[in-house]
Amino acid sequence: MNTENLTPLPRPGILDIAAYVPGKEHAPGVEKVYKLSSNETPLGASPMAIAAFQKAGTKLETYPDGQAMELREAIGSVFGLNTANLMCGNGSDELLGLLCHVYLGYGDEGIITEHGFLVYKIQIMGAGATPVVVKEKDCHVDVDAILAAVTPRTKIVFLANPANPTGTYVPVSEIRRLQAGLPKNVILVLDAAYAEYVRRNDYEAGLELVSSNQNVVMTRTFSKIHGLASLRIGWMYAPLPIIDALNRVRGPFNMNGPAIAAGAAAICDQAFSAAAVDHNLLWLGKVTGALSSIGLTVTPSVTNFVLIHFPETAGKRAAEADDFLTSRGFILRAVRGYGFPNALRMTIGSAEANEGAIAALTEFMGRP
Repeated sequence: MNTENLTPLPRPGILDIAAYVPGKEHAPGVEKVYKLSSNETPLGASPMAIAAFQKAGTKLETYPDGQAMELREAIGSVFGLNTANLMCGNGSDELLGLLCHVYLGYGDEGIITEHGFLVYKIQIMGAGATPVVVKEKDCHVDVDAILAAVTPRTKIVFLANPANPTGTYVPVSEIRRLQAGLPKNVILVLDAAYAEYVRRNDYEAGLELVSSNQNVVMTRTFSKIHGLASLRIGWMYAPLPIIDALNRVRGPFNMNGPAIAAGAAAICDQAFSAAAVDHNLLWLGKVTGALSSIGLTVTPSVTNFVLIHFPETAGKRAAEADDFLTSRGFILRAVRGYGFPNALRMTIGSAEANEGAIAALTEFMGRP
């Protein structure tokens, strides 16, 4: 009897996937830690969202609404969208995975950019398809490079706008040019996780493009400006045929009740979101200016984080800066996996956290 293959094996390609590794959260031996590695908002969640969450916690014995109608109606009301074109999920990661699961298979290709969100590659490979990586130009997405990479096997294009970890964005004119150049059977996924922070006249998250085309999808998240990262809430605006296809495989209760309630309350608290934007705009400029003044290169950002590039000098590199900062309680995000071996990503945190990180980096750069 042949016993060599009696152990369960995943299908081909699964073990070739590099698992996603979150940023570190702890600084052993340090009394006070400032976590600036996950782009979380320093303002926390809206009091309205917290109250809704607590109220929902009194009914944990009942199943949640499998259609998440309360949340979809709140989103639709705020953005003026038809609820039939909305889908909510366990973070936007679930929705990105559903798109790959439904529209990709063996022999297909999904296009991602050089420094794009790592989850895109994971989900493409998880569906058995091949990720095609296109180069960026100085931390900016290159639309021409994406279009040149399209083949008859291309089925999906993932584009974070703004991008993580660079913090840069693609103007709406370029997004329209990209969509116009893609075959009609190729889905353009606009991941607008940081859209609320952008204050540029030539930026659009993608609502209009979805409304006027059958092959564009936009995803958003409650994990950033709304401060609900722990609840894992994402949403998608998409053409009805795509929503219909995804609903056929989506889990029947893919969102929990407290998340639905908290999300609906959070998105309606526009004053709280505005305060988060104001705080971020103030400190984004201060942090960028301060770090640039001590000899660090900061990629211009429109988000709630900055990408900091370090000198190619012994003792001054990103890995050494990371160790130095951690020893003082400031946790930033190493981004080697994103193609930046000598950079760190810093979230815009509280005033105390930002000032402390600036002081620590100034000390680090000033060492002999």
